[in-house]
Amino acid sequence: VQLQASGGGLVQTGDSLRLSCAASGPTFSSYAMGWFRQAPGKEREFVAAVSRGGGITGYADSVKGRFTVTRDNDKNTVYLQMDNLKPEDAAVYYCAADPGRSRWDISRIAAEYAYWGQGTQVTVSS
Repeated sequence: VQLQASGGGLVQTGDSLRLSCAASGPTFSSYAMGWFRQAPGKEREFVAAVSRGGGITGYADSVKGRFTVTRDNDKNTVYLQMDNLKPEDAAVYYCAADPGRSRWDISRIAAEYAYWGQGTQVTVSS
């Protein structure tokens, strides 16, 4: 599967952005999907994940209550709605697909995701 992330940009503190990740191929609904981010000089970290059918979601504590992950299996797309953005949210955001997950499960571990998109830059000015 190929993943194409988009929607990043430069925003101010408190603004919102919606990231999208479009997947190729007919088997999108068989993958759990995750969002990760990496800031300069830091390791890649988990942001959010959604199960294959969309019924289970998980978030990093740092974004809980501000970010929402959803998916549209008819459009082969997963979204990350980011509200009340903070300067510490600035990073390159990556979407990833996990083919080994049961229907009601998600993973927060980057190594368990087999496919990765190219990343989209989010910059938040204070």
